[in-house]
Amino acid sequence: MSLVCTLSASPARASSHLLSDQVMREFQKLGASGETVRVVDHDVRPGIGTDMGQGDAWPALREKVLGADILVLATPIWLGHPSSICQRVLERLNAEQSESDEQGRPLTYGKAAAVVVVGNEDGAHKVSADLFQGLNDVGFSLAPGAVTYWVGEAQHGTDYQDLEETPEEVAATTRTLAANTFHLAELLSAHPYPAS
Repeated sequence: MSLVCTLSASPARASSHLLSDQVMREFQKLGASGETVRVVDHDVRPGIGTDMGQGDAWPALREKVLGADILVLATPIWLGHPSSICQRVLERLNAEQSESDEQGRPLTYGKAAAVVVVGNEDGAHKVSADLFQGLNDVGFSLAPGAVTYWVGEAQHGTDYQDLEETPEEVAATTRTLAANTFHLAELLSAHPYPAS
């Protein structure tokens, strides 16, 4: 499952959605299927609970996350940080630290995660580091090379979605992300973490 954290509601084009779709196509080549959800299209309330009350769209999205073996978190860079939507997703995922299975493990244990970052400024490493730590804190495992990104030149207005073709470096990194994350998800499925 991919949660796209662009600030632009559908049907507007979004570079983070485009790169997320490319990641999901690589997973399909490996035999995995999944859904992409643009979070801003849903009323995800602020908070750190699994359900913030009437009208909160997070419980339905949470069920999809918990039903998936892999979570892809895709975000643009805004002011050197993940988008506010992405931060909200991490805050909502924080509630998983209070939820556990019958053996005392968080429900996110045994799930792999990967990150997609786009922007037209430097900062992809910083943003991915923030997301890696947050995802790991709430129980997800990350494979080597669990990020793909594209950033344009500083002070430049080109968006990833406006490129005539995907740069080979980005395509290769995307393939590596999918292969390594898929491999990790298979390992975790076959060999769960020990009971807490």
